[in-house]
Amino acid sequence: MPEFASWASDWWKPVLFVVVAGHLTNVCVTLFLHRAQTHRAVKFNALAAVPMRIYLWLTTAIVTKEWVACHRKHHAFADREGDPHSPVMEGLRNIVLKGAFYYRKAVRQPGMLEKYGKGTPNDWLERHVLGRKGMSTLGIILMLAIDTYLFGFFVGPIVWFVQMLWIPFWAAGIINGVGHALGYRNFEVKDESRNISPIAIWLGGEELHNNHHADPHSAKFKAKWYEFDIGWVYIRLLSLFGLAKVQYARE
Repeated sequence: MPEFASWASDWWKPVLFVVVAGHLTNVCVTLFLHRAQTHRAVKFNALAAVPMRIYLWLTTAIVTKEWVACHRKHHAFADREGDPHSPVMEGLRNIVLKGAFYYRKAVRQPGMLEKYGKGTPNDWLERHVLGRKGMSTLGIILMLAIDTYLFGFFVGPIVWFVQMLWIPFWAAGIINGVGHALGYRNFEVKDESRNISPIAIWLGGEELHNNHHADPHSAKFKAKWYEFDIGWVYIRLLSLFGLAKVQYARE
């Protein structure tokens, strides 16, 4: 076990930690929340799903049912009245900087969770810990304690603060904002979705946003030979060990 603040001994250690931890958060969002829970494109064994659920609890305080409901409504009303976070409706700057606020506003709407959040986990872990009112913040408090132990009283809270901003900026801001404003399109869909990059490593494959909107129920976001969806690579690796079962993936 590392000694107190030992991971802050070199400047690159907290930087590397933030990058790796952030990527893992992105992967858990795209694999569990997005592809598995929202669109039912893949099923994960509990040995894979539970660690992802707990990691999201520690690093984001996201409640599965809320995230799923918000994203399903986004697809139902993409870039028109009713979309919880469209840069076409709200402006790119607002979504990039305040995407998380639009998310919170959406999930608090009456009947929102009941209509769009059906089928999400309702086991003991979800009812008593991960999705219980007031308990979602316990996870990020534990993460603060872990970061403080690893990096000390000064660097630790900074690392934690960056982790807390990670999903609000990259997912709520960049994917839901830039992904509907800038980039290239493989498919002429009714909304304004764009692929930000053909090499989607940083965000776990979510950068291939137009591909996803063209075929939302596909577990694979890649559509062209030159595109790379690392989220799909992770799914295939988990499948080899019997931890994932693909329900549908585009050819």
